Amino acid sequence: MVERLTDAERKAALRELKDWAEVDGRNAIAKSFRCADFKEAFAFMTRIALQAERMDHHPEWSNVYNRVEILLTTHNAGGVSQRDVTLARFIDRIAPMRDHG
Repeated sequence: MVERLTDAERKAALRELKDWAEVDGRNAIAKSFRCADFKEAFAFMTRIALQAERMDHHPEWSNVYNRVEILLTTHNAGGVSQRDVTLARFIDRIAPMRDHG
């Protein structure tokens, strides 16, 4: 079973993850991304989906035109785990080079 990070471990991970933030009322992290258009947003989400499937770890997300909102939490661990941190790092590596937020 995947273990949930302690509060200290989660906070340390967030210091290393650019612009990811804790979600009020949930043991989760989230970030918003802005793409050039819907096509770029869909391609971005597709790359994440393929990696998430390889990891057997799937984000909660939404997409409206060029904006992608991503929330990461490990449901069977009851909160943020190392899997979320690993997926967040991957997402940041492939993110479109635009202003986030």
